[in-house]
Amino acid sequence: MKTLKLFLFLIQSVFFGLIIAAAYVFWQQDFDTDKILNLLPQKQDRIDTAAPQLPFSTGPVSYADAVKLSSPSVISIYTSKKIRPKLHPLLDDPIFDQLFGEQLKNLKRGRTETNLGSGVIITRSGYVLTNQHVIDGADEILVSLPDGRSSEAELIGQDRETDIAVLHIPLKGLQNIQIANNSDEIQVGDIALAIGNPLNVGQTVTMGIISATGRNRVGLTTFENFIQTDAAINPGNSGGALINARGDLIGINTAIFSQSGGSQGIGFAIPATLAIDIMQEIVENGKVSRGWLGVEGTEITAQAAIASGNPNVRGVLVVGVFIDSPADIAGVQTGDIITAINDSPVYRVRNVLENIAGHRPGDQVKISLLRAGKPLDLIMVTMERPQ
Repeated sequence: MKTLKLFLFLIQSVFFGLIIAAAYVFWQQDFDTDKILNLLPQKQDRIDTAAPQLPFSTGPVSYADAVKLSSPSVISIYTSKKIRPKLHPLLDDPIFDQLFGEQLKNLKRGRTETNLGSGVIITRSGYVLTNQHVIDGADEILVSLPDGRSSEAELIGQDRETDIAVLHIPLKGLQNIQIANNSDEIQVGDIALAIGNPLNVGQTVTMGIISATGRNRVGLTTFENFIQTDAAINPGNSGGALINARGDLIGINTAIFSQSGGSQGIGFAIPATLAIDIMQEIVENGKVSRGWLGVEGTEITAQAAIASGNPNVRGVLVVGVFIDSPADIAGVQTGDIITAINDSPVYRVRNVLENIAGHRPGDQVKISLLRAGKPLDLIMVTMERPQ
């Protein structure tokens, strides 16, 4: 009897040992999770929370090639001008020379004011783009190249209304920057790199994105169509290059919006296409010629729209006409509402300004008006816009 009980105990022990061993092996195995999930009952309303993942190789990890391609074309610009104070005529009296001597001579001599900026070499023959405010009133313009060379620069021309200036440097072996293809449309979110000499620390590259395009009403220039970027731009960057991820020039860095004087992530650049057009006209003609009508206008108000007999009218209300201007000669009157130029609708004063400025002096332009609620078309010949 005892032998039988002992035999049964051994069998039970072996049986339970096999179960535990099998469970242990089963637990240690690596499972295919997807196969296990496939064994579960499938529901029609099951939510898939798995997000698609991009491979690690997507997206650049460096913009060194773009910088190497474009940085040799970005130069530093140093300007100086003599500030001579206006003195009272009595100070020219010899008596004052005897009384104050050297102090009066120093006062008459004035002081020298310096300025720092950047520029971009556009042609191998030495034409350089920069901002007009960088060289404004300068008596001497010196440039420093990344390769260590330096030279005096000649001012070819400037356009205050777009803040563009063109210089020429008499050096050989210059590397010009590659201009972005016109077909490559700049989009918000594109990578942007700013190259210049901020605060005179030396050539510096900062990175950001295109934050906006077509910015106007900034109050910097008469004709505004800025690229906005959050690439850090500081004093000294003005006139430098804004490039894309391939190293192509897309803009000329112009200004920052800042309450502290330093970069706050809001910088503005003149589109390269506009800057090149201005440069070509300056090189060919020595200046930029724009069409002019000679009217002063304002956005039409609800009251003026009702008075016109059409509450839904949109356009520019003429509040003044310059004597002997194209508008005056053509018969435009105060109170007229400009609704279109060459059949292109206008809604704001800036629309009229930019449209007419796009014409050359001597061009014929058709202006569509509302006068006392009645439509009227006038043909006028543009004159050169006064500087």
